[in-house]
Amino acid sequence: MGYKAGMTHIVRDLERPGSKMHKKEIVEAVTVIEAPAMVVVGVVGYVETPRGLRSLTTVWAEHLSEEAKRRFYKNWYRSKKKAFTKYAQKYAEGAKDVTRELERIKKYCSVVRVIAHTQISKAKLHQRKAHIMEIQLNGGSVEQKVDWAREHFEKEVTVGSIFEQDEMIDIIATTKGHGFEGVTHRWGTKKLPRKTHRGLRKVACIGAWHPSRVMYSVARAGQRGYHRRTEINKKIYRIATGADAKSGTTEYDLTEKQITPMGGFPHYGEVNEDFVMIKGCCAGAKKRVITLRKSLTVHTKRSALEKVTLKFIDTSSKFGHGRFQTPAEKHQFMGTLKKDL
Repeated sequence: MGYKAGMTHIVRDLERPGSKMHKKEIVEAVTVIEAPAMVVVGVVGYVETPRGLRSLTTVWAEHLSEEAKRRFYKNWYRSKKKAFTKYAQKYAEGAKDVTRELERIKKYCSVVRVIAHTQISKAKLHQRKAHIMEIQLNGGSVEQKVDWAREHFEKEVTVGSIFEQDEMIDIIATTKGHGFEGVTHRWGTKKLPRKTHRGLRKVACIGAWHPSRVMYSVARAGQRGYHRRTEINKKIYRIATGADAKSGTTEYDLTEKQITPMGGFPHYGEVNEDFVMIKGCCAGAKKRVITLRKSLTVHTKRSALEKVTLKFIDTSSKFGHGRFQTPAEKHQFMGTLKKDL
């Protein structure tokens, strides 16, 4: 899981033999998603039944951070903050119950998933509740999966250990909400002639006499945006740490600069933790949580298998028409400003 920071653009050489653009520079838009390391705090075992998967039991770690506990409260300030205190006593009494539950998962379950939460405090957002999700473990036997989950309790899992550069991934997010919208903007229907009675931005005919009801396929006004969407086949261009002094440097542009543009990303700020740079745009508003998923398909297209070498990453100000890539470059051109005297 990560948090959408904003967008910028990059320059690279296209590797597409046979194309007129082969070995020529192209400019592409990219999205930066800040993804601090997630912490594993539990494991869930699922049993296959005639009605589908059913959870058998859940085992939690001994210690949970405050930001993870906040997710279980509606009002943390007024609560007694007693969540998981009795559960932690199982470890103090020798963890026999915990071991027994793990053995049950090994014996009966066919699907094993770990429970992990984000470290939202590292993302410098106002929100304090961590986002918690289940992540399925694939590969190896059930015993190996359970042992791996037990070993990684209360340990961090970085985005670089899951994904790699040039990999195709899927993005799951909630789109930007636009509230109640009219049919013309929502569905792109044609505006009616000027002299139309009682409105132009409408649908002239919403169906036949019979069936005597409006069908679901007819364009109507209503909610636009704030829908959960899955976008597939997003290519990773870079995985790095935002605080690294050379996170925005390439082999061709040796200027020492970070990925954060001058003045920060609008409505987000600075990117200091691990980040993923993907090609193009993705769903969601700034600061919104985004789920990154391994691609479910086998990729054979040249564009999916292409090795990407970035030549330039733009770090000019995104608040207006930025001219300078670094503060040093701006100072060299503008000289000492009056506010700095």
